[in-house]
Amino acid sequence: MSTGEIACSYAAMILHDDGIPITAEKIATLLKSANVNVEAFWPNLFAKLAEKKDLGELTMNVGCGGGAAAPVGMAAPAAAAATAAAPAAEEKKPEPEEESDDDMGISLFD
Repeated sequence: MSTGEIACSYAAMILHDDGIPITAEKIATLLKSANVNVEAFWPNLFAKLAEKKDLGELTMNVGCGGGAAAPVGMAAPAAAAATAAAPAAEEKKPEPEEESDDDMGISLFD
């Protein structure tokens, strides 16, 4: 995403949250007051999008285009399996002991 897209997205959400109609001029005014420079087409593009789509609906449906949710009966066994697998992963393997100089019969500090 470019800076223009992000800045206009935030400006449009601010206007929507305040109940102010989303227009290119109002988006540009917000961006100017925030000292953010974007290409001139971004505010127009976001204003046209806001005319056609409800911004509140768009923000509430973010991420809903993915796969279907698991059936209710499948959620509990999956959670139980994940919980049962967690303690097994926490078991530590014994670490090999470091070799000491004493085992070789020499010492660096003698």
